[in-house]
Amino acid sequence: MSESIGDSWQIVFEPIKEANAAFDEFVESFFEVVSIDYTEQGLMQYSGCLSHKPNEKALNESAKSAGVALPEYKCVFVPAQNWLTKNVIKFPPLETEDFLIYGAHEDKAPNTDKLAIRIYAATAFGSGQHQTTRLCLKLLSMLNAQGKSASNILDMGCGSGILALSACKLWKNAQALGADIDGEAVAVTLKNAADNKLDGQVHAVESNGFNNRQIVGRAPYQLIFANILARPLIEMADDIYKNLQTGGWVVLSGFIDEQVDWIKPEYEKHGMKTIKILNDENWQAILMEKL
Repeated sequence: MSESIGDSWQIVFEPIKEANAAFDEFVESFFEVVSIDYTEQGLMQYSGCLSHKPNEKALNESAKSAGVALPEYKCVFVPAQNWLTKNVIKFPPLETEDFLIYGAHEDKAPNTDKLAIRIYAATAFGSGQHQTTRLCLKLLSMLNAQGKSASNILDMGCGSGILALSACKLWKNAQALGADIDGEAVAVTLKNAADNKLDGQVHAVESNGFNNRQIVGRAPYQLIFANILARPLIEMADDIYKNLQTGGWVVLSGFIDEQVDWIKPEYEKHGMKTIKILNDENWQAILMEKL
């Protein structure tokens, strides 16, 4: 497993007031990885990453062709480094109903009667601090509190692997497969699985959506997590439905209030039933069941 990351470039856009479907679609198609953060003022800040130097002329021409007005932006060079040793975020332990997630910078696990998970984390991969991760963990705990469980789990867009790790900590007989378009996220998920003695339960593969034989080969899944962005969630609706067991659940997150009405109908028309919707600030998560 590689622990180093090569040179990369990041386009950081000026914050904008609200989501725009055309802009979402454009950045998802142009960049290899896209992230959205919220400023203290509640504005949305998009960042797009590339493994090569961006062609700003091509960026602007592509946006013009797509009918998209780009916000002001800056181009940031991110030099090669050892990701695990140089890009670890120090964050306070996060407690939810069943879990305590703490960072690799801690000398020892905090005292807790909850299920403790130690992770390497950075902005690109998620530390569990983000609202959408907390919402997904709450829905996982809700299923468990209702006496439900899953033995075959998919974590699509796994990032640091928090959701796959948490499910396997909760359900000892579970097997989880993490999938991410970013190879370093896959490496970090495997590292975190080994550190938490879950490498026999949690595996990970690099994949753009469901375009990997291992993902399809392990289907049908009893539980699928998809904590990504609105546009890819819509595009994946059919694949998620096909790879989910009848009676199984999907946890969808990574989108904001006004995007719920983009996403929910796409899954309902495939025969998915909404079980629960949770929100944290303006972020949303939906639990659905395949009928």
